[in-house]
Amino acid sequence: MAKIPQTMAIIMDGNGRWAKARNLPRTMGHKKGADRVRDVALEANRKGVQKLILYAFSTENWKRPEDEVSYLCKLPGMFFNKFIQELMDNNIRVTFAGELEKFPESTQEVIMKAINQTSTNTGMELCLAINYGGQREIQLGIQKYAAQVAAGLRKNDLSIDEFSRYLFVPESIDLMIRTSGETRISNFLLWQLAYAEMIFTPTAWPDFDEAALDECLQEYEHRHRRYGGLDDED
Repeated sequence: MAKIPQTMAIIMDGNGRWAKARNLPRTMGHKKGADRVRDVALEANRKGVQKLILYAFSTENWKRPEDEVSYLCKLPGMFFNKFIQELMDNNIRVTFAGELEKFPESTQEVIMKAINQTSTNTGMELCLAINYGGQREIQLGIQKYAAQVAAGLRKNDLSIDEFSRYLFVPESIDLMIRTSGETRISNFLLWQLAYAEMIFTPTAWPDFDEAALDECLQEYEHRHRRYGGLDDED
């Protein structure tokens, strides 16, 4: 039986470079990348992944040109209008990680509608990391915990495992993939990636299709996860 990552995360990088290489505006790279979310999500669901977390918009992305940010804010509406029925048909549940309230109200409404519409689905969880930053996530988690201690709601006895419950994403990541050749994690899931297997592929996100995902899953299947210990091969 194939070894499949239960929780998988992807940094969807390379949309702008993909467009530039084709003399297209960056927005066309983002549009193609949004369509690719559908292909990868359906394939991950078919393979048995339980949770797929996609780095859709970082806390640093607000620094981009205003017209690009405006287009990125419209992408969730374009995506869900086109693909929500397929997500429903495939029993996929939509969630998010991040500070959604900083987005325009129209963007928030689209995302919440998709979350509510798919809330009873029992298949793979498709989590959009949107206005998400790993350092910010940890900061907010510490603040929540400290507030509870200060209010006398709990003792100052937090365990490592328990701290995860204060984060947007409580699960540890089994496999993290970054597309487009960069070999850094860019403030993504800093706590959760502690023992993740990582794959950095040169393929730009708009070209990262089902076959590319399957190659990554095959590589993951041959990784030996020791968590600091030893196995029979050592």
